[in-house]
Amino acid sequence: MEIYNLIIENKDLLKIFYGILITLICMIIVIKTNKLFKLSSHQGIRYFRNAFLFYGLAFLMRAFIAAVYLYKFGKFYFLTLNILFEFFLVMAGFFLLYSLLWKKLDLGPQKSSLANPSVFIFYIMTFVIILIDQLWQVYYLLFASQIFIFLCASIISFSNFVTGDSRRRFLKFYFIAMILSLTAWILNALAALSLWNQQLMLDVHLINLVIFFLFLIGVVKITQR
Repeated sequence: MEIYNLIIENKDLLKIFYGILITLICMIIVIKTNKLFKLSSHQGIRYFRNAFLFYGLAFLMRAFIAAVYLYKFGKFYFLTLNILFEFFLVMAGFFLLYSLLWKKLDLGPQKSSLANPSVFIFYIMTFVIILIDQLWQVYYLLFASQIFIFLCASIISFSNFVTGDSRRRFLKFYFIAMILSLTAWILNALAALSLWNQQLMLDVHLINLVIFFLFLIGVVKITQR
């Protein structure tokens, strides 16, 4: 318990480090998957890359939010960064789900993976989620949307793992990461409902680190072949 108390006492400083660490992991994943996309032109990899670009931006905003708390900047900075954090985080979830669904939707190759009809629908949905959360001053829609996204992603990735080539270890990494992501978002929601239980939030942060490292390991293994 002493280590928990020590971490809680320095939580803002550690959140800055935590946000920067995950941002760096995401940027490595983006660089490696971008190279893989250029070689294969696989649309799923393209949207997977986008997901981690947005996750990286989200956790960079998370680090800035912690800095705002630590150095006591004005409320305007916190509000702006918080909106950006939620936007990037929700969009990252949508991109991750779309990387699994793009074949089933059969919309054909798009010139841009950041600005096309499908993605615009995600942008609209994200803005609605942010607007309602900001008006209500709660984040229930954020939690509900991410739990739904990762529940769907867990089901799809499990199906891909069972029906796919057993030698493709990334499918296993993907499925485990989706289950851990779903667990993390459920714990996030429980922590919010219990007024942000500090110890539970620390556990969620650890799970998040494991998730991103899993993706990094999977991507590194694929790109080294």
